[in-house]
Amino acid sequence: MEKETKVNEKLNNSKQNIVDEEVKDLEEELTQKETLAEDFGDNIKELIKNYEQKLEESLDKFLRLQADFENYRKRIVKEKEDFRLFCLEDMMFQLLPVIDNFDRAISSFKAGDLDKKYIEGLEMVYNIFLDILNKNGLTEIDAVNCEFDPNYHHAVMQEETEKDDNVIKEVFQKGYMLNSKVIRPCMVKVAVKN
Repeated sequence: MEKETKVNEKLNNSKQNIVDEEVKDLEEELTQKETLAEDFGDNIKELIKNYEQKLEESLDKFLRLQADFENYRKRIVKEKEDFRLFCLEDMMFQLLPVIDNFDRAISSFKAGDLDKKYIEGLEMVYNIFLDILNKNGLTEIDAVNCEFDPNYHHAVMQEETEKDDNVIKEVFQKGYMLNSKVIRPCMVKVAVKN
């Protein structure tokens, strides 16, 4: 029995040694894995920091690009509107002699011995033409019995009077504005006080 006890003791000792070695191996393995995890965690933190920085840079570039595009879009819209107004102004300026000739023709027809139907027809065409121009921003500058304003009127004659001073007495050529811009001032005769 003693032999059996010794064998059991040796067996228990060897089991204990095996268990101790396995525990020691597991502890070493755990320590290695913890070290790897710490190294991996540091690497992950650095990677995350790098990616956050790149993301921030990309977001900044995106916002700048978006702002540049918005400025470009606004500039293009303004340029298109400016070009449209420039073309409209040029066209309106070229049509002013047509309006003047219509006025002269109507005055001449009324002074002559012409059938009223011709005059009415011409006035109708003239009024339609003026309506179209007015819808596009053309307006006639008021002049007769208004105070002279060099921004809207061009004085070509003066008439001495005792009453009125600096008042327009006669219009030789009508003036026109396109929206708020004078495209042709009125040619007028101005009353000047003695």
